[in-house]
Amino acid sequence: MNRIFLDVHALQTVPPSNLNRDDTGAPKTAVYGGVPRARVSSQAWKRATRTYFKDEHLLDASELGVRTKKIVEAVAGRITALDPSLAGETALRIADETVNAAGLKTEVPKRKAAAAKDGEPEPAPQSKYLVFLSARQLDGLARLAVEGAADITAYLKDKENKGRAKQIADTHHSVDIALFGRMVADDADINVDAAVQVAHAISVHRVENESDYYTAVDDENTDAETGAGMIGTVDFNSATLYRYAALGVHQLAANLGQSLRDDKPRTDPVRRAVEAFVHGFVASLPTGKINTFGHHTLPDAVIVKLRTTRPVSFVAAFEDPVRGEAGGYVREASERLAEYIPDIERAYGDDDSTLTWVLRVGPNTQKLAGIGTESENLVELVAAVGQTVAERLEKPA
Repeated sequence: MNRIFLDVHALQTVPPSNLNRDDTGAPKTAVYGGVPRARVSSQAWKRATRTYFKDEHLLDASELGVRTKKIVEAVAGRITALDPSLAGETALRIADETVNAAGLKTEVPKRKAAAAKDGEPEPAPQSKYLVFLSARQLDGLARLAVEGAADITAYLKDKENKGRAKQIADTHHSVDIALFGRMVADDADINVDAAVQVAHAISVHRVENESDYYTAVDDENTDAETGAGMIGTVDFNSATLYRYAALGVHQLAANLGQSLRDDKPRTDPVRRAVEAFVHGFVASLPTGKINTFGHHTLPDAVIVKLRTTRPVSFVAAFEDPVRGEAGGYVREASERLAEYIPDIERAYGDDDSTLTWVLRVGPNTQKLAGIGTESENLVELVAAVGQTVAERLEKPA
């Protein structure tokens, strides 16, 4: 299959906020170009993108996965739904054995002292780390467990049945697993290589964290009771962020496999996954301290590149931090990109084979209008990218 890479770049301004905290509760930062920058980790934006798939109904629940330690309970619930006579401890026991047969090791977590003292039952077994499984994989493991429920231990000792458990865990990956990958420490055979790489978003300019001292009033205080009911501080910053993600479309296609429906083109699963990713990555937002700051913004500019060579980040356009001496950063950041992109693609010979789409808002982003095909809105951009990806996949390698 041809190598196809999709690069997504965005400039997004956020007001005072704390999208992604470090261990002290302060907004994350990084030094780039010799000055401190605001930073939002890739993990934070990946989770925001995955959550957006479900919250905005970009994909059906059956196409998504769940990342949890409580994998045994997830399978046990499905077992009981399939056969109500298999419930409670029985469902948990056969689910646990089936999950382990698939290569996902589990253990019983320690009860809290208070729970043990109160005579509460031992908790259900859990995996030692977060495990990412699709809805179809969980359903498949549950069906296998029900099939061997009469004597699950003997059933899974059979080499063929054990192989089926592992095969179920390694096929029919959900879209989010196919995009973001899966690492299984106990059994590398069922790892899934991620198709997406997400950069840590950083501000295009220098940023210093600030601290907000706040007080809260006790509503029941009388006039004689002066003073605050609570005081505290919260750290924040505001920034114009450069965001970047690279999607290996060929890797995504390998992870997803062929279309499961005869009435759909074989490229349909990949097109839908690409469209969901572009839409979700652009429009999602980490929700750290969002009730405190209400930082609901969207990107001022989005650039999508479809390449056949290799992913290319444009972060170097901001190695020299934007000064914003005239006030604001979006205009100068857009001008930097409009100059840098043609330069690097000319120097490395990537301009002829690359397709470019642009979505932008307001006069500050005017300089970006000439670097690609402009889309009126996000829906139009997503549809154009998805259609082109499908057409390229249809071309012979």
